[in-house]
This record gives sequence, structure tokens and C-alpha cells, in this order.
Amino acid sequence: MAFCKITVIGNLGRDPEMRYTTGGKPVTEFSVAVGHSKPDGSGGWIDEGTDWFRVTVWGDRAERAAESFNKGQKVFVEGRFRSREYDAKDGTKKTSLEITADNVISLERREEGQAERRPAPRPVRTWSPSDDNDLDNLPF
Repeated sequence: MAFCKITVIGNLGRDPEMRYTTGGKPVTEFSVAVGHSKPDGSGGWIDEGTDWFRVTVWGDRAERAAESFNKGQKVFVEGRFRSREYDAKDGTKKTSLEITADNVISLERREEGQAERRPAPRPVRTWSPSDDNDLDNLPF
């Protein structure tokens, strides 16, 4: 078994779009632009282009992303990566860079007086050796 993990920091290229699967599971999609630049040798920077990633978020994270994020916002995205080739409408071959996100965090500072949007706290599962002597039930 193998998978490819990726971490990107970039800006949302569009507002998130949330929908529900036929089974009722929420899924949110948006794009993230990651710019590339290098020093020009005189204190400035040379733009080397932008990579676009299609990001998909599932479950309760999908709902939070749809509510919290907006086009242009700087975000940290961590998840599973894959690239996929497809034929564009003009007949050329294109590559889609896709992330199924495990974690998405806003890197924007909140303005003074802006309400913090936090999800309701989740119960934390705890374990101690006295609870169970069966090693198969360890939470890690």
C-alpha cells in the first residue's frame, strides 16, 4: 500500500462549493493557487508561474470549509495527492492536480471584533492502562 501526502499554502481561486452525495455526506470543492517565484539578484522577485490544485474536503470539515472560506483567502491544505490527465475541450491533454484534504486551515488574520468561527468541541477519547489490559484496544 502506498499514498502520496502533500502540503500546500496558497490562495483560494474561487469560493468553496458544497454539495451532498446521494448518501447525504457533505463534500466541498475549491481551487488553491500556489505561486512560484525566485530572487532576481537585486532584492526583487521573478514570478515563475502558478500551480492550481483542485481540493476536495469531506464530512464535517466540508461543512466548515464551505462556511469559513472565501475566494482569495490564504489557506494551508494537507492531504492525499494525485495527478490526473484528461482531454480538454480544445483537444489538448491537460493535467489536474488534486488534493483530498485531511486538514484545511485559514492563514488569514481576523479583524478586530470579527467573531471567531469555531466548531463545537468534540469529546476526546481517553485511555489508561487500568481501563483495559487488552493491547488490541489501544487507541493508536
